[in-house]
Amino acid sequence: MKNPLSNEIVKIKPSGIRKFFDLVSEMEGVISLGVGEPDFDTPWHIREEGIYSLTKGKTFYTANSGLKDLKQEITKYIKRTQNVEYNYQSEIMVTVGGSEAIDIAFRAMVNPGDEILIPQPSYVSYEPCAVLAGAKPVIIDLKAENNFKLTADEILEKITDKTKILVLPFPNNPTGSIMDKNDLEKIVKVIIEKDLYVLSDEIYAELTYNGKHISIISFAGMKERTVLINGFSKAYAMTGWRLGYACAPKIILEQMLKIHQYCIMCAPTTSQYAAISALKYGDKDVEEMRTSYNQRRRFLMHSFKEMGLNCFEPFGAFYVFPCIKEFGMTSEEFATKFLMEEKVATVPGTAFGASGEGFLRISYAYSLDTLKIAMEKLNKFITKLRKS
Repeated sequence: MKNPLSNEIVKIKPSGIRKFFDLVSEMEGVISLGVGEPDFDTPWHIREEGIYSLTKGKTFYTANSGLKDLKQEITKYIKRTQNVEYNYQSEIMVTVGGSEAIDIAFRAMVNPGDEILIPQPSYVSYEPCAVLAGAKPVIIDLKAENNFKLTADEILEKITDKTKILVLPFPNNPTGSIMDKNDLEKIVKVIIEKDLYVLSDEIYAELTYNGKHISIISFAGMKERTVLINGFSKAYAMTGWRLGYACAPKIILEQMLKIHQYCIMCAPTTSQYAAISALKYGDKDVEEMRTSYNQRRRFLMHSFKEMGLNCFEPFGAFYVFPCIKEFGMTSEEFATKFLMEEKVATVPGTAFGASGEGFLRISYAYSLDTLKIAMEKLNKFITKLRKS
């Protein structure tokens, strides 16, 4: 028989997160600090709007690019937060989560052999999506000594005449690192000088703890060369609603929309109606969740300091990325041993790229009580390792 499989898809490794949590599914009584999902319920007014749309029979396809009212609310949100204006008719589309937007942006923009710069550690989908689009992923290894921020020099080291897109994954999953205005100013010069496009994944934009999130689109000349990705999963606790969006120059968005039309048709109608309420009335909900996450973040940093575990202070998302190199184990060995001995699940840093070796991702999208128990177990575990 002929081989039924694509050569490219066979080369792609399964997600390191999923692979590791196959172990967790076989165990009982595990405290999981691994899933990047808010532990809050979707705010009631958002759920209520979704329910209302169902009772009114609003269950049909929307326009391919999304509901007009939702796209208009997205434009208002970006104007309010970044002081940048988008045309809702030609520069915004609603997608099935931010993940779909990443996929179709790459497919709309690259030709075979084009290079996409991907800073790592970072979200697991960038590299495989680049490969599936026919591009060559070029990895930039972010460094702990730079607080896992991206520098202009690191970009310049990797640029070739085939480089087309830079992925900007901040606030970052898994490190929690952010890029402030000064950081972005330095790389904007390189991006414009080298004529690059940017895919800026800002799904954690609302979860920034030391000031307001600054998007690269707010810099002169950058809106025209940026595909901005965002969504509702993290800030509004709407992971299961599967709703994201992309903002991009018309010339790019038209082609993204074409792929979306053939592969998806439109994002879920009920979710779109709910998202309108999220943007209109959800600021207070976001602030309450952010305040709670920040309390948990500070608790974890204090706990690491007390147990002598090195961890740079992250100011975004809901992850910490402690260093475990002192114990002489790989990230996967440490995470597996910790799981087996103390029944606490974390994610090996290598799930997010080779530069994550020597680190763990710990999510604080869990209750403070759960985190306290987990930190007691971690302290017991590493104390035992240090004595052995």
